[in-house]
Amino acid sequence: MAETERTRPSWLARLRAGLRRTTGALSGGLGDILTRRKLDEAALEELEDLLIASDLGVGVARAVSAKLAAERFAKTVTPEEVKAVLAEHVAGILRPLARPLRPDPAHRPHIILVTGVNGTGKTTTIGKLARRFRDEGLSVMLAAGDTFRAAAIEQLAIWGARVGAPVVTTKPGGDPAGVAFEAIDRARAAGSDVLLVDTAGRLHNRDELMAELAKIVRVIRKKDPSAPHDTILVLDATTGQNALNQAQVFRDVAEISGLVMTKLDGTAKGGVLVALAERFGLPIHAIGVGEGADDLQPFEADAFARALVGLEPAETA
Repeated sequence: MAETERTRPSWLARLRAGLRRTTGALSGGLGDILTRRKLDEAALEELEDLLIASDLGVGVARAVSAKLAAERFAKTVTPEEVKAVLAEHVAGILRPLARPLRPDPAHRPHIILVTGVNGTGKTTTIGKLARRFRDEGLSVMLAAGDTFRAAAIEQLAIWGARVGAPVVTTKPGGDPAGVAFEAIDRARAAGSDVLLVDTAGRLHNRDELMAELAKIVRVIRKKDPSAPHDTILVLDATTGQNALNQAQVFRDVAEISGLVMTKLDGTAKGGVLVALAERFGLPIHAIGVGEGADDLQPFEADAFARALVGLEPAETA
């Protein structure tokens, strides 16, 4: 039986379900460490190792361990108590970075460049963002700058037809910077509110491909020195710690202004988003936990932090 709006789980339920593999590994580890023992040096060291293995990052692991040592050393501590401390610490890191994408009406079009390595879901993310902007009443144009894959051009064209957004394309193998250049002219002529520019997936360790991305940025700036107004890096949560390397290189080349993380439902490495936040301090615009059009949602720090550690949502007044 097909899912209906009534039977489809809420976004929060889908987020919790998507992060189940991450929370399962964390909860199991906490249970092993804390069962029938008081919080001693050995337990704290094991806890740090567990948090690092959960891709949360060394800084988070040490801070949580230090807080527990200061408040509960030599006392019995339950996994739920550790989760509460961890959730609050994680939320404290993430709250200042939770920033939904909001096109600036002073820029017409507001140009959003979307980057990332192969297979992260860039084109699908663009389609989902386009749908959200259209639902908000904005006019949107798409630029198919992934000219290396005919399938990517076709995929973006399908999304454009689905959400009512025209798509600027060229033949496969064409110049992606040229597509961006033309798209800006056409978006201006059409009075579009938003222009979303797709780019080819490129390995962050391939210098020639990164140089091409830098060229696209230069060409966009010839048309509008203030653009791109947002440069988004789409990261695949399943890559774990490798996402940190990707963020470093793309930020250096394309001046990344924010992150979108996809595929949180397919990994036990969801904690890497926290490590990314702590290291780079880049805004987190949205996260994805599925393939559905509404499975990419604006990022909410507290909901994510509690779901990440396996706690129920906080009660609201």
